[in-house]
Amino acid sequence: TINMLGWREKWYYDSDPWRGTWKGEGGGVLVSQAPHPLDLLQWYMGEIDELYGLWSNLNHPYIEVEDTANAILKFKHGGVANIIVTNSQKPGIFGKVQVHGENGASVGVQTEGGAMFIAGMTSILEPPVNDLWTVPGEEHMLEKWVREDSEFFNSLKDPMEYFHERQIEDFLQAMLEGRRPLITGEDGRVTVEIFTAIYRSTRDNKPVRWPLVPENKGDFDGRL
Repeated sequence: TINMLGWREKWYYDSDPWRGTWKGEGGGVLVSQAPHPLDLLQWYMGEIDELYGLWSNLNHPYIEVEDTANAILKFKHGGVANIIVTNSQKPGIFGKVQVHGENGASVGVQTEGGAMFIAGMTSILEPPVNDLWTVPGEEHMLEKWVREDSEFFNSLKDPMEYFHERQIEDFLQAMLEGRRPLITGEDGRVTVEIFTAIYRSTRDNKPVRWPLVPENKGDFDGRL
């Protein structure tokens, strides 16, 4: 499950002429705000079989693209997922990625680094909470793990810079060692396929099955 409920003001779209356009941005919340949660979802869940999606523009009439999108996915192993992403939730709240197992257990990631915007207040920034391995009987250990995550996160001069450096380092090392990097271009393409499938599903009013193939249509909300 992905729940990413954010907000964008008009000034955000006015700040650059390419924002909020099919030609310049290539999409809305799915393209600009949702890729990281989508990356995690497909990394956790594996190959996709089918998707039914719907996008809409609910609160931003001055842009061409979507500010809200929903989708239901079916994976090749039989699992299902739902996606809810929006730039119409004011104030924006935490973004979440959660995986619910067949025995009822759940794991999750607070993907947006704990950024939460409250009207009349400054942003609250907390470290990402990666509660991946807490199982029954270990709940008492979670506080220690969260504290360790928080201390590490707060020790970084620039968290975004740090994590980008780690990924670039691995890519360069992979070239030197002749191995695949931890994150490949194919991984990134799957995320592009997910939001492309949502655009196509809305356009054609039917589910989209994998594998996706490129289209030669002139519209921007369905090409790959």
